[in-house]
Amino acid sequence: MINAYICDGARTPFGRYGGALSSIRADDLGALPIGELMLRNPQVDWSRVDDIYYGCANQAGEDNRDVARMAGLLAGLPISIPGSTINRLCGSGMDAIGIAARSIQSGQVGLMIAGGVESMSRAPFVMGKTDAPFSRAIKIEDTTIGWRFINPLMKKRYGIDSMPETAENVADDFNISRADQDQFALRSQQRYAKARESNFFSGELLTVLIPQKKGEPKLFSEDEHPRLTSLETLAALKPVVRVDGSVTAGNASGVNDGAVALLIASGELAKQYSLTPRARIVAMATAGVEPRIMGIGPAPASIKVLAKAGLGIHQMDVIELNEAFAAQGLAVLRRLGLPDDAEHVNPNGGAISLGHPLGASGARLVLTALRQLERIKGRYALCTMCIGVGQGIAMIIERV
Repeated sequence: MINAYICDGARTPFGRYGGALSSIRADDLGALPIGELMLRNPQVDWSRVDDIYYGCANQAGEDNRDVARMAGLLAGLPISIPGSTINRLCGSGMDAIGIAARSIQSGQVGLMIAGGVESMSRAPFVMGKTDAPFSRAIKIEDTTIGWRFINPLMKKRYGIDSMPETAENVADDFNISRADQDQFALRSQQRYAKARESNFFSGELLTVLIPQKKGEPKLFSEDEHPRLTSLETLAALKPVVRVDGSVTAGNASGVNDGAVALLIASGELAKQYSLTPRARIVAMATAGVEPRIMGIGPAPASIKVLAKAGLGIHQMDVIELNEAFAAQGLAVLRRLGLPDDAEHVNPNGGAISLGHPLGASGARLVLTALRQLERIKGRYALCTMCIGVGQGIAMIIERV
């Protein structure tokens, strides 16, 4: 089998909902990291890119016409370079990387761009057609996150729990306390703050120029979502699902905007264009779980990908576990036999501190895991995340 290597990667800073990136369309946002890859690697013949795979979970607004293709065109890639948009909800960006890697491993392609984009700030309200002619019944749906246009049969068979409700279900089913969730959330913020102080993220971030009505563009170069907090502050937050619940805005990921792109190549194409293979994509796996406890999905997906790779969990030098909610993160760690505060799990913070622009997060996990492997001179990293409607996805990369 031909090896697929990650040779480079870049991402925008992640913006808060309604924040610094909210004025930028999703297709323009997706073009930014592709343009950064082109700028960094002028020796590449960009007409040789076989395809672009981009994850995007919404696709109901300005991202509706194959945002991967639009981002490639807007970034200045040759018109001949196609693009395909992948939707596995929160796992879309990681799935895009996995599909690109499998395409290279098959021998049918040699040079790919993969990543993801999400502008949750600009997700539109949508209105379906009426059920009967001349009906005056109109229902407007918010496409930012979660269920819309619900299938009654799906609701009857599996329920339509919102994402925070699924986190409460996980907390109940796996006995995850509010105190442990808040401690997990605090660690995420503290680890991110430490990473920012050491300029860890500067190696993956690009600077976004945001046009202003007057004067020069504003420079946006740091993640906007992280915040200083304390256990006392987190403990004072009210639950968002039910009065006696444990899921709060402080121990859940954010609603965010951002984009990530990776350059992936076969060994032959990497050598031809003087690219440095930085990590080999070893394996990817997905798994299904009950939709009502979708947050446990990373556990079976991780077990599955480790078996594919012939590796054990304790051989992983870095684990990037997407922190959709502290409740599900803790449940997954305990299911995998790892301590709540394992130092190699999200050592630079996670989605609770960084934010979670749905289609981009999976690619961000892979890029950050690669850079952490390089930092500590580790060998293997596991990247994994839960997915709405009851799925998990996991990928293993090996530093080279």
